[in-house]
Amino acid sequence: MNHYLLLDTNRPVEFVSAGQFVSEQRWTHMERNNDSYELIIGVKEVLYIEQGGQKYQVKPGEVLLLLPNQELSGYKECAKGISFYWFHFKDLLGGPLLDEKAFHQTLLKIRTTSYTGTKQSHALVPDYSKPKKIERINIIANQLLDFAYSNSYNKSAVDYFMTLLMIELSEQTLESVSAENRSSLNDRRISLVEEWIRIHALEDITVTAVANYFNYNRDYLSRFFKEKTNMNIREYIHRLKLTKAKDLLTSSEEGIKEIAYRVGIKDEKYFMRLFKKYEKVTPTEYRKAYFRRLFNNE
Repeated sequence: MNHYLLLDTNRPVEFVSAGQFVSEQRWTHMERNNDSYELIIGVKEVLYIEQGGQKYQVKPGEVLLLLPNQELSGYKECAKGISFYWFHFKDLLGGPLLDEKAFHQTLLKIRTTSYTGTKQSHALVPDYSKPKKIERINIIANQLLDFAYSNSYNKSAVDYFMTLLMIELSEQTLESVSAENRSSLNDRRISLVEEWIRIHALEDITVTAVANYFNYNRDYLSRFFKEKTNMNIREYIHRLKLTKAKDLLTSSEEGIKEIAYRVGIKDEKYFMRLFKKYEKVTPTEYRKAYFRRLFNNE
């Protein structure tokens, strides 16, 4: 059963440290007792870690939130090549940890407040999750790492980046819960279309291919999708591809042509035009903007 950290985002959390762990040998997490929260994002292989008697297997694309002042250790040896991002932070406002019942009660209050037009200032972060849009998480993580180890004059910026990372995790969690609770037939149809596109976004798919799969008229599906999402299908596909591309630009050494192929675009020049159109910078300029990070292997 999941638990959720309730954060008041009127004030940012306090960033402590961060990095990317990489080991080319088999490795077991040491015994430790952190005085801060630790957020772990799986990158490669499986991390075997235990806290408070609960054992976790953090796979690539999964996120684990470890609590402060609790014993943690590795309970099994990890494979060679194990890699994950790690971020330590402190919640200065001391938000509570909620169980599933309290989570849904709090979520109901948040939704009720949002209907009145009141600005929302809370984030609900699960202790363990598998975000569907992990590329968005990775992009913010890489930007945070770059900022943490740059010669920035404004040191509080990393606190806001860390808070943004927590808000993104919260938003994806709440979006997932909302999708599960959608009741209307049209909402369920849109959810199915969105999920199918997400799964196949890195292939060379077209609007026609999506329409054919769901046995819809192409023009009808396009209008229906735009009405429900305020975005046409072509744009939705492009944004998914570019989100993955931004992740690869900051986390791999692959060339622009290889990355274009990885996201299902065979024409490198078209990929570059598309990237500039949506991101207002070239892929190379984006890559150069975020490159700093701390690596460790122990």
